Amino acid sequence: MTERASSRHLIVGLGNPGRSFRMNRHNVGFMLLDRLAQDVGSSFSRRQGNSLVTDGRIDGLKVILAKPQSFMNTSGGPVASLVRFFQIPLDHFLVVLDDLDLPLGMIRLRGSGGSAGHRGMQSIVSRHGSEEFPRLRLGIGRPPGRMDPADFVLKDFADSDSELLKMTLDRALDCVRCLLLEGLELAMTRFNGTVG
Repeated sequence: MTERASSRHLIVGLGNPGRSFRMNRHNVGFMLLDRLAQDVGSSFSRRQGNSLVTDGRIDGLKVILAKPQSFMNTSGGPVASLVRFFQIPLDHFLVVLDDLDLPLGMIRLRGSGGSAGHRGMQSIVSRHGSEEFPRLRLGIGRPPGRMDPADFVLKDFADSDSELLKMTLDRALDCVRCLLLEGLELAMTRFNGTVG
């Protein structure tokens, strides 16, 4: 068994805790983690620090899935705690988050980079002291007209978005699987872009 196949991977989805935020655009990271948990036949039934966590295997690889339960802008504390507790090297750590600058239906995987103004990612980078870890951005589109972006991200997806949202989450799920099994470069080449 290779070193990569025998080690654990931590996948963190960003969002806001609580039922009222569940379908918000800002919570698309949580939505993907729920899909991943379903995929591995598990559910978020236990807490580790200030996160809901579960684990399972994706094609034989051990994965730990986590949804921080602090609010989005303070995600860094719970995430840093998980990375330390599970002793996860940064190349085996993935953050899934929403992105206003990508249209709904587009995903973008990167191996490192800045926060692009996303406060949840800023908090994680600040607590880690590093930008050198993979992140998967899921497009949620720009706010219409003059709507404040802070208000837009806390709005639920429209009913008319449901099919495209499902396709986006399906593509992101396949991207995560590819990242784990075949590596970052191939996953970026194969999945960065728009569904359809």
